Order: sequence, then structure tokens, then C-alpha cells
Amino acid sequence: MPPIFNPRLVNNPAGDPGLFIPFFYERRALLFDAGDLSALSARDILKITHVFITHAHMDHFIGFDRILRICLGREKTLHVFGPEGFLSRMSAKLSAYSWNLVHNYENPLILTATEIRGTELITSCFQCRKGFVPEPAETGSFEGCRLYSEPAFGVKAAILDHDIASMGYSVRERFSVNVRKEMLEAMKLQPGPWLYEFKQALYAGEDMQGQFEIPLKFASGAETTKFSLQELADRLTVITPGRKIAYIADAAWNAENLEKMIFLARNADHLFIEGAFLDEDKQIARRKKHLTAGQAGRIASAAGVKRFTLFHFSPRYSGRYDMLVRQARDAAADRQNSWGVMPR
Repeated sequence: MPPIFNPRLVNNPAGDPGLFIPFFYERRALLFDAGDLSALSARDILKITHVFITHAHMDHFIGFDRILRICLGREKTLHVFGPEGFLSRMSAKLSAYSWNLVHNYENPLILTATEIRGTELITSCFQCRKGFVPEPAETGSFEGCRLYSEPAFGVKAAILDHDIASMGYSVRERFSVNVRKEMLEAMKLQPGPWLYEFKQALYAGEDMQGQFEIPLKFASGAETTKFSLQELADRLTVITPGRKIAYIADAAWNAENLEKMIFLARNADHLFIEGAFLDEDKQIARRKKHLTAGQAGRIASAAGVKRFTLFHFSPRYSGRYDMLVRQARDAAADRQNSWGVMPR
């Protein structure tokens, strides 16, 4: 069985930042940043349950309006996270529209917005049927970078410096359930949605002696359709560490950021990281609080990631974007010099 999620950039690396992570065998997805989302279909957007915004610059947040428009009239709860000042920006965005007809909607859309403010999480609810007027906020703690969790995966975050607060994120699957295809065939079972349900039962820590029943249409010819979770796990699966995905966009090259970025990306299976400028333009990158391609490669090397994808290219390199990718790869491969010097 593949990992539970399958990440991809919303746009090409020169377009607005955004990472779309749909889940296998489930109609849901996570979204990191919401710039131009025209590349996502309405069907894709309706899968989104959680949106993690790095900061509220237009190219990272303008697409939220498209999410809102497509989800209106749906029975859906959408969870949105962002940095300090995020609640006031959400409130301003929502109050810019007139909602005098929302009482006619049969299905309610509910937005829960969480602002990451220092060591606190401030959460407010915006309900469609109430005209998206913010409800009184609740305060929780933000400890150890843990932002959100559920049985199958968790999301961590760190506050980075981009002259304003800009969030970095990582998402990690708790563990990966790998199905042994030869045993599936030997037991005369066919793959289907039941495999996802089986995996979720393992993630949720359900009683391993409890019964799990496979729908008959996926077990024609099998001796039985009823197994204990333990028996299925022992016969069918190999449990391995889950995948980790990290997302870093718009952050200055400095020592404090560096420590946080390496922490988020440490041993990631796939790091998505900005590399807006070439190293020879590092003074421009410093002034604009962005990373160069070479710096991104050095971070990937220091964090020990298995794979990294560069994005958020400056338009000044139009027609030469391959130079950014090459520079990042060269910096990551240069073990001797990739991490010999701290930021300065």
C-alpha cells in the first residue's frame, strides 16, 4: 500500500507558491499556501480539509477566495492556520463581502481559523449562516512545534523571519502500512476501500483482537471474510516509518531561521523549499528576506532530506530557471562546502 498522501506543487516552480497533498483512498487533501489556485479543479478544492498559510502576502493567500467560493453552500468544516495577525486578516477578507443571502443555504460552511502567536494558538470560528462574523476566540498552547495531529499524521510548524512572521511546516505520517501483495493473492483477497479502513483502524490504535470484516465482493473465493486486526496485520502487512514532507517558503537566510528550517526538514522524504535567487544575487535575496538556490540546497543537505524540490523562482530568471535548479543540486551535493559556513 502506498503512503497515505501524495504531494505536488499547485503551480510550476515559477508560479505562486502552494503545495497540494491529496490522500490516497480518501476524498480529502491538505493545502500549504493559497496563491493562484486556478490549476486545481473544483473537485480538488472540495477535498481540502486543512489549509496552512505561511504568511498573508498576496501570492500566498489570494487563492483563499476561490476556496471560499467553491465551498459555499456545502456542508463542510474547513480548518485554516496562519501566523500572527491571521485572524484579523481572515475577518477582513470575509467582511469584504455581503452575506445577506446566506440564510438560504441548506448546508452550512464553517471556517475555523487558528493564529499561531508566539507560544499560543488563538482559534476563532466563522460560520456561513452567521455571516462569517467571528465568534469569541479560544486560546491554546503551541508547544514543541506541534500544531495539529490526528491518528494517521501530524503537522509541525515553526515561526520564521521574512521581515514578518512566515510559517514553515512539516507533515508526517505516523507509520506506513505496506501490504504484501503476494499474501493478498494467497488469501484470495482483492484490494479496495477496505484496505484504507483497515489502515485507519491500525492508526487509531483499535483493539487488535477486535474483528474486521472484508466486504464479500473483495473476498470471493476466500476462506473467510472475518479476521482479527492482529491476524490481518501479521499476515498482510509490513509496518515501516511513515513519510515526512516539509514545506518552507519565504524565509531569510539567518542563523535563527536556519536552525528552525533544518529542524522542520530533518530526514524528510521530500522537502519543498523556495530558492528565489541565484547565489550571485544573494544581496538581493538578503534585502528581500528570501533564500538563494544554493542556500536552499545547503539546507536540504544539512537536514539530510531524501529528495527536495525547488520553487518560487524570481521572474528575473525567466528562461534560465534551470540554473537555479542546477545550483541548488550542486550545493546539496557538495558535502565539503555545503555546510561549512554559518549564515552571515
